[in-house]
Amino acid sequence: MSQQAAMPVKAPKASESTMFNILYIIGICHLLNDAIQSVVPAMFPILEKSMGLSFTQLGIIAFSLNMVSSVMQPIVGVITDKKPMPYALPIGLSFTLGGVLGLAYAPSFSWIVISVLFIGLGSAVFHPEGSRVAYMAAGRRRGLAQSIYQVGGNTGQALAPLITALILVPLGQRGASLFTIAAALAVVLLIYIANWYNQRLAVMVRTEKKKTVNGKEFGLSKGVKRALGLILVLIFARSWYISGMTNFYAFFAITEYSFSIKESQLFLFAFLVAGAFGTFFGGPLADRFGKKTVISVSMLATIPFSLLIPFVPPVIAFIFLSLTGFILMTSFSVTVVYAQELVPGKIGTMSGLTVGLAFGMGAIGSVGLGYLADLIGLTTMVSAIGVLPLLGLIAFLLPSDQKVQEWNQI
Repeated sequence: MSQQAAMPVKAPKASESTMFNILYIIGICHLLNDAIQSVVPAMFPILEKSMGLSFTQLGIIAFSLNMVSSVMQPIVGVITDKKPMPYALPIGLSFTLGGVLGLAYAPSFSWIVISVLFIGLGSAVFHPEGSRVAYMAAGRRRGLAQSIYQVGGNTGQALAPLITALILVPLGQRGASLFTIAAALAVVLLIYIANWYNQRLAVMVRTEKKKTVNGKEFGLSKGVKRALGLILVLIFARSWYISGMTNFYAFFAITEYSFSIKESQLFLFAFLVAGAFGTFFGGPLADRFGKKTVISVSMLATIPFSLLIPFVPPVIAFIFLSLTGFILMTSFSVTVVYAQELVPGKIGTMSGLTVGLAFGMGAIGSVGLGYLADLIGLTTMVSAIGVLPLLGLIAFLLPSDQKVQEWNQI
């Protein structure tokens, strides 16, 4: 494989193969990382009962977790674009390991917040560098590669309801300590990834420096800035909706359908698992039909189901939740690749910005929607967020994939 083929800042040559073994391993690590992160919202029903926390306090916990990850991800991305740090991956997961231990034995609300800050910091380090690994191993299949990587994370998030039903309900808060095993496994796998990453850097470092000097650094055109602004609005709409459903739909189902905690988690599980499948299929669909098309369709096709979910019987709600999760999340990995191709050469920065912003918007949404639920009632709040996918109409204003390619050739 030539040095040019190893460059992550240019489209890989046709002779470069997709390194599926690396993609599968980084996808598994993403699953473990996000499964650990999902322990936090999964514990909300437990903490609400054991500590008597309000919806606002639960929102603050989610805010603390996601905001640290949100703020730090773009910073990590900028730093590692200039100086890649392969071994930051296992080091970051070590912070997560410490955080999950603290969460399991936290005696008060303040200690829970401190613990989730460590989990958020570990996630902030992992995501930009994990996305870079996926990009480097992608070959010509960027959409598929990013989907493999991102579906690991979405699958980890989808495990939250099962974590609640099978571990946290019977074992309580201390059950979170079991996830130190997942964190330790992720650290071991990431040491392997870091070694591969480091070997790739040894091959491509000279070419990378040359391209960084000659490439288009921060001189973004008005068209690129406008497209990035539209992408950020779409991320806002998707993240607030997902945050509302992930953090509060279980309470809605318990209230409206008289479900137990376990029963409500099955509905949330359907939403998240369908989202993981949507994430996986989104990348290959974008490789075939175009990224703008997938982003536009995923937002607009969600609208009928998101509006009706709060008003239908349980069986129909289960079906609509599954369809909403699948359709909405087909755009998740595609959004990341679209942003990376808008600003080639800034893989970590764009990954940190798009994925990090998704966490950040989810964090703000957690606090805002929690406050709104306390203010106007949970049922009204869940009904109101169904209109958020309507913001997907602005996806039609995005430049086409062909236009983005033209910008990159100028």
